[in-house]
Amino acid sequence: MTPEGDAVDDVLGALADPMRRRILSVLAAQGAGTATTLAAELPVSRQAVVKHLAILDRAGLVAGRRSGREVRYVVSPQSLEATARWMAGLAAEWDVRLRAIKRLAESGTAPGTDADG
Repeated sequence: MTPEGDAVDDVLGALADPMRRRILSVLAAQGAGTATTLAAELPVSRQAVVKHLAILDRAGLVAGRRSGREVRYVVSPQSLEATARWMAGLAAEWDVRLRAIKRLAESGTAPGTDADG
């Protein structure tokens, strides 16, 4: 797998969990947060939030900066943007394939057959 492919796998794996998506949404709305402030808004413990933040951090979706005794997290969009580009490329490939299928269906010609019969 390529480094870019590994990064996409990490992002998709991190976003597979609904609680991590929710944490990311809360951080995006607030601009920044600590595990304590996030846990106050979510139905999970601070320890659970810390574990989710570690996974989001490894995937490059958040970045943490120490501020005294706490770590403040912010959304880091670069990994998400790279994943979105990969998904857009995949969608474009499927669009090409679907247009080809549509042309074949509308022409009434099956692939590998001659229209003259």
